[in-house]
Amino acid sequence: MIDIPDELIATQYAYNGAAGRAFVAALPELAGRFLEEWGLRPDGPSMYGMCALVLPVVREVDGVPAALKLQSVDEETAGEPVALRAWGAAGAGAVGLLDHDPGTGALLLERLDEGKPLSGAADVRGAVVVLGEVLARLAAVPAPEGLRTLGGAVERMLAAAPGAAGRLADAADRRLLADCAAAVREVAGEPGDRLLHWDLHYDNVLAGRADAGRAGEWVALDPKPLAGDPGFELFPALDNLFDADEVVWRFDALTEALGLERDRGRARAWTLGRVLQNAVWAVGQGEGRIAPDHAEIARRLLGR
Repeated sequence: MIDIPDELIATQYAYNGAAGRAFVAALPELAGRFLEEWGLRPDGPSMYGMCALVLPVVREVDGVPAALKLQSVDEETAGEPVALRAWGAAGAGAVGLLDHDPGTGALLLERLDEGKPLSGAADVRGAVVVLGEVLARLAAVPAPEGLRTLGGAVERMLAAAPGAAGRLADAADRRLLADCAAAVREVAGEPGDRLLHWDLHYDNVLAGRADAGRAGEWVALDPKPLAGDPGFELFPALDNLFDADEVVWRFDALTEALGLERDRGRARAWTLGRVLQNAVWAVGQGEGRIAPDHAEIARRLLGR
């Protein structure tokens, strides 16, 4: 028997409907299958993210601590093992991939210290600097063939922008969305070719473990990878642990860490692209406004 956290069940039911209910129902059998096939024994309480169940385990053959991640296969998760292999080969600071089942999307990952996320750092500015260093290592790796691309995402968000703007209740939100779309159009012709994490916020960076030879290292996990421009990576670090007065400082620190400080206009445009992408998604879910934090990030970067 495994424990499936109520929060994961609620998220799957709310956002994925029938597919989410089927995913939750299949989890006990799926966990049992890979515990047996990969020779694992449970080693602690279940953990979860927005779309995955994570079981702390130990490999019986060698006693190595690991994490069994169970998730649905979709356009975001399909590229995760591809990205982790590329980052692993480059020594780029991502969680290690120990095994993978393509049919189910199950991953066996290096165990990190889940009790020490970067979000728990007392010095938030220091955490921003660390995250920037992690991002720089990840984005230095060229994207492997076959990943989803920022170019494709841009086409979809720009096509959806006029309709999304028309469903926003506030005129200021409509103008802001139009400004974000205009900024993206200026850079859309060069979407980039770096391997991007897409969701690197402070809870997706954990301390490495000494028994894995990674004591003192901060390690990225849970990517939703795509090929694109590193400027598209900055938004999560501005939104997570949100502080309106720190938006510009964080943006400057991150662009410096990624070597983008000479072309901050381009990085700003891609960050506004994330605001646009999120707004289009939110409107599609029935929201009638841009999330206040997201709108404030856009306004600060536009100098308003």
